[in-house]
Amino acid sequence: MATHDVLLRLYEDDKYAVTKAMVLYLKRHVAPYERPALSKGYLLPEGAARLPGFHTCVGANDELLTIKWYKEQGIELVLGTKVISADVRRKTLLTGTGETISYKTLIIATGARALKLQEFGIQGSDASNICYLRNIDDADKLVNAMKLCPGGNAVVIGGGYIGMECAAALVTNKIRVTMVFPEKHCMGRLFTPKIAEYYENYYTSKGVTFVKGTVLTSFEKDMTGKVTAVILKDGKHLPADMVVVGIGIRANTSLFEGQLVMSMENGGIKVNGQLQTSDSSVYAVGDVAAFPIKLFDGDIRRLEHVDSARRTARHAVASILEPSKTREIDYLPFFYSRVFTLSWQFYGDNVGEVFHFGDFTSSSPRFGAYWVSKGRIAGAFLEGGSRDEYEAISVVVWRKAKVANIEELEIQGLAFAIQESQMEAPDSGLAMVGKPTYAWHATVGVVAAVSIAAIGYWYGRKRRRW
Repeated sequence: MATHDVLLRLYEDDKYAVTKAMVLYLKRHVAPYERPALSKGYLLPEGAARLPGFHTCVGANDELLTIKWYKEQGIELVLGTKVISADVRRKTLLTGTGETISYKTLIIATGARALKLQEFGIQGSDASNICYLRNIDDADKLVNAMKLCPGGNAVVIGGGYIGMECAAALVTNKIRVTMVFPEKHCMGRLFTPKIAEYYENYYTSKGVTFVKGTVLTSFEKDMTGKVTAVILKDGKHLPADMVVVGIGIRANTSLFEGQLVMSMENGGIKVNGQLQTSDSSVYAVGDVAAFPIKLFDGDIRRLEHVDSARRTARHAVASILEPSKTREIDYLPFFYSRVFTLSWQFYGDNVGEVFHFGDFTSSSPRFGAYWVSKGRIAGAFLEGGSRDEYEAISVVVWRKAKVANIEELEIQGLAFAIQESQMEAPDSGLAMVGKPTYAWHATVGVVAAVSIAAIGYWYGRKRRRW
């Protein structure tokens, strides 16, 4: 999933109706799948999620896109094939089997890979009980590691998405957890100190220990090479039966570096509002794409979230099939997480002055925050909301709702979003939040949205072996 391992080929007849497609995928026995379950349901001790349960693209009829599904749709699924090089000028791709494939239009969905401790000079980080989480093989290794140390000690390196969700899973599996990260609080890129304090207190009540403001420097190992302790910069030793590392990801751009314009600031392939790269025949979607966000006045962002992957994939396919009818993508950045009995959603951007609301003391909380920039709502966060309440905060962010009185905003809290969302939009042409503003081609879009690596779109078939 995190390497250059999928090709989607669509063949068309003279009337430009898609008649046949081919998907080439590195995983030899597994069709493409969505990743969110890996850090949630997949890690549960009982009733855990397993394939084919998430061979799917949420929001696209929730069909299970199994090997059988591809066959029924007339899509030839070829497993165990990897793209090892690309020549954009010649419009060719070379696979690991020595096959050269020519294309007319290419969609890049190479995703991202997990950063490894070796990249930071940490020696001994290849031990068998050090786990990462990016693909199903990683998830299987993590599950097996948890089974081998019931009641043991786990050290989680990193306080972001993966760190927080894996820590919750470890606790659920009755493993003692210590989290280590250099920031002042968890989820430092998104949470305010007040929001972070709630989650850290909740995790602490579940037995999690936080060690903040420091990093690991090395490991202690036993005679078999397994980690027995994590050594921190301040010299502290943390006992460890297993280690889980979640220190970020890096977009898989190497196939196209030096050939396409990159977004140096965002670390991805730069695309326009049609998801088109600097080469008009090449598109990029998902984690690897740095695209303009209209809501942020066209600022270029690379978003690491499944919702962005789904929607950019849909938009790219629409741009290819009906370019004259497809407007520039107008995406509302969205993030969410579910841990223990908690569930939060965030929309927009965490810039400007922040105002908190709600109850931060309850064990069944409902609280949130607004970010206000230039007198308008720029972002909103909500924990414990209903479906309608989450929709309400998304609407006020989408509309950049005007805040006339800051004091009233703090008093009203969630009620502000509910009231504003029920008012008629100031611009009648504004699309509703969560609904794409472009034509949606169901079958093609489903395949593009669920394929999680390099996807190529062809009108003709030219193949040869070197």
